[in-house]
Amino acid sequence: MASGKPGAVQPLGVPALEDKIVQSAVAEVLSSVYQVDFLGFSYGLRPGRNPHMTLEALHTAIMSQRVNWVLDADIRNFFDSVDHEWLLRIVAHRIADPRILPLIELWLRAGVLESGEKQEADRGTPQRAGISPLLANIFLHYILDLWVHQWRRRRAHGRVVAVRYADDFVMGFESKTDAQEMLLALRARLASFGLMLHEDKTRLIEFGRFAALSRQRRGKGRPETFAFLGFTHYCGRTRDGRFIVKHKTEGKRLTRKLTALRHEAWRLMHAPMAKQHEWFAAVLRGHYGYYGRPHKYRKRCSQATFLRCCAAG
Repeated sequence: MASGKPGAVQPLGVPALEDKIVQSAVAEVLSSVYQVDFLGFSYGLRPGRNPHMTLEALHTAIMSQRVNWVLDADIRNFFDSVDHEWLLRIVAHRIADPRILPLIELWLRAGVLESGEKQEADRGTPQRAGISPLLANIFLHYILDLWVHQWRRRRAHGRVVAVRYADDFVMGFESKTDAQEMLLALRARLASFGLMLHEDKTRLIEFGRFAALSRQRRGKGRPETFAFLGFTHYCGRTRDGRFIVKHKTEGKRLTRKLTALRHEAWRLMHAPMAKQHEWFAAVLRGHYGYYGRPHKYRKRCSQATFLRCCAAG
């Protein structure tokens, strides 16, 4: 099954109706336990949280804290690479009910469909399985979030902030040395669980309030940008000269979307005008509903909001 990313496919695991019902019940039980454990900077696939809240927390952190360097990290094929044995051990650490683990193991071992054939694997959370997003979040909570929280307390010399949405996460650092050490430690940490960073999508850049002046003095030009949750984020200034993190729709994503729209428009070319209008209006509502975000972070996100949302708990 296509994953939504160019050239990438993901295994398709479609549970039966009975499994969906049981998975929903188990997910509700697990969620009631783990939602109180998840750290404040974890946003992805959690009730009451969404990508826009993630972006607001990230921008507020960069603008209000001493952030000079940004690490934009992406785990390669995360959902297909989750080690079943590690995941079961992690769940068993918190869940004592002997009925839960066998069910989770059964769903993980059930296999997936690839090219119409069933394939068994010892890794990955099957797509379309209702419990998969929660299991993935539990896995990352233990192998990443708690570890990052401890690392910045024990190893960091300067300020460190973090925001994670599913397998995409961004960290901000006051010190370049801290940022470089974190990147090395992160690679080793993920490798110990059979994971690795997507090197083409993982970048350490100079970014923040003083990035433009610092780079100008060194003849480096404008600060670099980074992509996160469908937006390209860049350093900017308000009309009165204050630093602000600005954003625009990520270029590659916009190009793919326009290409898909062009093909669909050709397909509907001879459809009644009312149907074309209904389709195009729905497309615009969806696009502006997600990407039509104003640069009003100072007004909408105060320092207190940042401390509440991004604190490690």
